[in-house]
Amino acid sequence: MTNQRMKFGTFLAPFHRLGENPTSALERDLELLEHLDRLDFDEAWIGEHHSAGWETISSPELFIANAAARTKHIKLGTGVISLPYHNPLMVANRMILLDHLTRGRVMMGVGPGALATDAHMLGINPLLQRERMDESLGVIMRLLTESEPITHKSDWFSLHDATVHLQPYTRPHFPIAVAAAQSPSGMVLAGKHGASVLSLGLKTYTVTSDTYSKTLKDFWEIAETTAKEYNKTVQRENWRIVLVVHLASTRKKALDQARMGASYFQRDYFENTMGFDVEYDGPAEKIVDAMVEKGKWVVGTPDDLIDAINQLKIETGGFGGILVQAHEMATREETLNSYELISRYVAPEFQDSLFSLNRSHKWSAEIRHELMAKRKQAIKNAGTKHDKSKK
Repeated sequence: MTNQRMKFGTFLAPFHRLGENPTSALERDLELLEHLDRLDFDEAWIGEHHSAGWETISSPELFIANAAARTKHIKLGTGVISLPYHNPLMVANRMILLDHLTRGRVMMGVGPGALATDAHMLGINPLLQRERMDESLGVIMRLLTESEPITHKSDWFSLHDATVHLQPYTRPHFPIAVAAAQSPSGMVLAGKHGASVLSLGLKTYTVTSDTYSKTLKDFWEIAETTAKEYNKTVQRENWRIVLVVHLASTRKKALDQARMGASYFQRDYFENTMGFDVEYDGPAEKIVDAMVEKGKWVVGTPDDLIDAINQLKIETGGFGGILVQAHEMATREETLNSYELISRYVAPEFQDSLFSLNRSHKWSAEIRHELMAKRKQAIKNAGTKHDKSKK
């Protein structure tokens, strides 16, 4: 047994292929969170995007407010709020309101903004986004933890005698996580503020030659080193890693179910819309096979995902959560079944929920003959006693 219960959740950008009804797509997203709530998933993180067609949630806070009313247990996080797009006082106050409305079920994930097209429309230089994210999070942390009014003048926002309107429902405040992809800035910021980490893309997209860190262990060490510099601590149990996953009863079924959807997901969006490097220069229907062979996606059986998580534990030195990248590679029914397989057969392997059951079963099996003999004897004795009482 261990003391660590690995968290399982989803990272809901979301990704919806063009040409479908966007209203019903959002309804599917909400229904997915209801499904995960019933399946005992721990959390869901919801993204913020404003362009490029596929990722259609512009306000994770509004979406979370709706989802919270339709779920009971699952924790809901912004995954992520793009801090350079907002005044930090507004971010803090909106999250505090959600903290109260959900009775402490919200988490705040933050990032610089994933889409250059979003920043372009807002007149933000992409080269300034990470710097502004750092500045904004610093102010938000002060607003959440300090009682004195804050005055802060920046080249992109100003605060004058600012305080949050409500105190957080969760004390001292709701959990805060920083997105960390292929640059060191997210890990640096997590260490600076002692925040949690959402690692995006480290296994999913191409790690190019100019990437700062080559290994997941190196990546985490950035957070630990920075935390020491700022007299903070970061916890591996609060490090979540996002994976693209689709499961079925056999590996062949999973690959066939995801085959065409995977080509749209990777080629149409990430490569032809976003501009990521080409992962596989071959037939579109073979993209899913190539991504699995490269170890970037897990498309197969529950055992395949268990093996992948165990390998990640070795590569990272330890982490605390798996977030399944929400996608619609397969049909609706196949997608929901994939999540059910994760809940039924994968999560228990990493949450110590089977240890005592297996122990009880083994113990019962070992003494079954002895106890069964006594049971039979007890039944026989009872019958004999009854017969004698009738004479």
